[in-house]
Amino acid sequence: MIDDAPPLIGVRGNPDVFVRPQIAIVGSRNASAAGVKFADRMARDLGAAGIAVVSGLARGIDAAAHRASLQTGTIAVLAGGHDCIGAAISEMPLAWEPRAHDFPRRNRLISGLSIGVIIVEAARRSGSLITARLAGEQGREVFAVPGSPLDPRCEGANGLLKQGAIPVTEASDVIAAIEPILGRGIQIAEVREPAQDTLQKNAEPRADDRNRIVSLLGPTPVSIDDLVRLAQTTPAIVRAALLELEIAGRIEHHGAGLVSLL
Repeated sequence: MIDDAPPLIGVRGNPDVFVRPQIAIVGSRNASAAGVKFADRMARDLGAAGIAVVSGLARGIDAAAHRASLQTGTIAVLAGGHDCIGAAISEMPLAWEPRAHDFPRRNRLISGLSIGVIIVEAARRSGSLITARLAGEQGREVFAVPGSPLDPRCEGANGLLKQGAIPVTEASDVIAAIEPILGRGIQIAEVREPAQDTLQKNAEPRADDRNRIVSLLGPTPVSIDDLVRLAQTTPAIVRAALLELEIAGRIEHHGAGLVSLL
């Protein structure tokens, strides 16, 4: 229900998911471990409350939100056609190759499907801010996750909070805001996080291991266990990479096994 709704939308997957209330979760492609963990937790909790999660199938925050809500209901909005990727929805012809300007256009459908949009780790010039602006124009709720003022990936989300976006630190914040809109209460069921299998056994980090681990770090302290899980590697590789970063003077150790990037 938006002013410039497409005349036709192609859906591939289970259409029953559209019966549920929907909340969008979008954010940085170059997400930190803390941002990915938050998006994962938010999507799981919203899914446990019977809410479908909408996002744009990009890497980073989008991917984390989709992965965490696969079992409970997730909707991906594509900029290209269905023949190009996956099972989701698109207004484009089947074989359409997405162009740069198709992605901002796609964002209006992400917000249009949803009661509200949660912004996690958006930089100052982020496509996620386009989604937030469109959500406001469409009369949707705009939520933002507070981030470190030292992390450029959080400038956009922090800016939205200054402009009046609803701050969220857990799913109950979102549910409290949308219950009056839905006209009914929502309960969050307890969800157990799945065990993560490690993919690598070699304790010597490769260049891609180092790059992936550094990309997950930021000014916000994150646990080594979360780095292992999100980097999809072994504790030995993560600790070896952290040791290299420590020798180079690039990380700071905090209590309780937390580290952050200097």
